[in-house]
Order: sequence, then structure tokens, then C-alpha cells
Amino acid sequence: MLYVNHVTKKYGKTIAVNDVTFGLEPGSLTVLLGPNGAGKSTIIKSIIGFLKYDGEITVNEIPNKTSEARKILGYIPELPSLYPTLTVIEHMEFIARAYKMTNYKDRIEMLLQRFELADKKKKFGDELSKGMQQKLNLCIGLLPDPDILLMDEPLLGLDPHAIKELKNYIEEMRQAGKTLLISTHIIDSVDMLWDKTIIMQNGEVRANVSRSEIEGQGKTLEELFFEVTEGLEPSSVRATAEEEAQANDAASDADSKGEPEK
Repeated sequence: MLYVNHVTKKYGKTIAVNDVTFGLEPGSLTVLLGPNGAGKSTIIKSIIGFLKYDGEITVNEIPNKTSEARKILGYIPELPSLYPTLTVIEHMEFIARAYKMTNYKDRIEMLLQRFELADKKKKFGDELSKGMQQKLNLCIGLLPDPDILLMDEPLLGLDPHAIKELKNYIEEMRQAGKTLLISTHIIDSVDMLWDKTIIMQNGEVRANVSRSEIEGQGKTLEELFFEVTEGLEPSSVRATAEEEAQANDAASDADSKGEPEK
């Protein structure tokens, strides 16, 4: 289990994360939601050990910055950080050796095939498009197969095939008992995946609820999000969604008939 206990992170006088506490149950998928600047990336970087902070973070009751904890934790950042002079396959082999993996070649091949990079093995990091760089970023993070995986905006920049493949892979990891924390501000991207949601705003946790609790209240994840962050009632969120859907339908009908939109 991963446990974040009263964590606060300050940059000078600015409080980026304020007294945040939550836990991740083994084999669960928790989605970390919040608008831009809510503190999502800060808390993830604190968990992985990149930042100094006040408070305590443990992984299976081990401090998160120890070598034992780092063997359990995995991280996929929002922005790829690739070596321009290493090829795709060299990136993968470098990570495999860094983690002292054995018999890893089949796993590398599987990941490159699933994310459509098998024909890009000899391409250098700076030769890849932004979308391809993000796919390689995913493959690098998935390669060690950690028990706990943190993913910061993993779907950004991916094409539809890669999004579908990643969602399938996430479900496979959850079925295999992996623990996942996915940070995003795009609610639709994770609406079908999560077990629990943590909603942050202004560096604080505003909600920490399970999927069954929300469904028991007759709400959607989107409705809960806007209720928590903007004080909107679920009925107004539904009305807005229906109006947008009707507008999209009208625009589609106009396009199909060759009529100009009004």
C-alpha cells in the first residue's frame, strides 16, 4: 500500500500542496483529478521522490525515497525526457539494464509492437514526432513492470489507437493486481477505468471517494468534479452536457446536408 500522510510542499511562500493525505489500496486504480495548478503533478513528484516536502510518504510501510521503495514504484511523466542520441531500442535496453532486468527482450518487443514502435527501433529520440516520443515514454515506464505505477497525464498527445491500447494495458495491469495512480484534468479520458477518485484544487484534497459511493449517489464523475470544484449542481452539469450534445448533433446534420451552420 502507498500512503501519503499530511504532505505539504512549498516553493518559497507559495504553497503548492497543503496537508494532503490519502492511501492507495493494492490492486486498485485511483484517478487524481483537478484543474491546472491543482497540485497533481507536485504530489506525484513528491511520491516518486523528486521533491523535498514536509510530511511522510511510505510504500508498503517503507519510506518512499529508499532503494527498496524505488524497486516497487514506477513513474511515467507528462512530458517525455529522451536522449537525442539514443535510438528507440537503445532507450529500452538502457532502462532494462538500469533496473537489472533479465530475459527482457521479449517484453521490449511486446511493448514496441503494442504501441506501434517496432518499425522505429533505429530512430533516434529527437527524430521521433511528439506522439511517437510519448509512446516511447510509455514503453520506458511500463518496461520494468512495477507493482505501483504513477502516470501523469499519460493520454496527452496519443493517437486513438495508442489511447485504446494504453487503456487495455491499464486494465490488464489492474487485473494482474498492480496499483495505479493516474493524474489528469481530462475527465473523459479515464471515466471508464477508475476504482477511486481523488479531486484536488488549490493544492488541497477536496474529495476522496470510491466509484461505488459516487454511483450510489446517482452521480457521474464529471458531475462530482464540477460540484466539488465549482459548486455546480449535478442537474446543471447534465443540462450543459445535453446542450453541447444537441449542438454537436445539429452541426453534424448541417454538415451532412451541406448547409451552413447558423
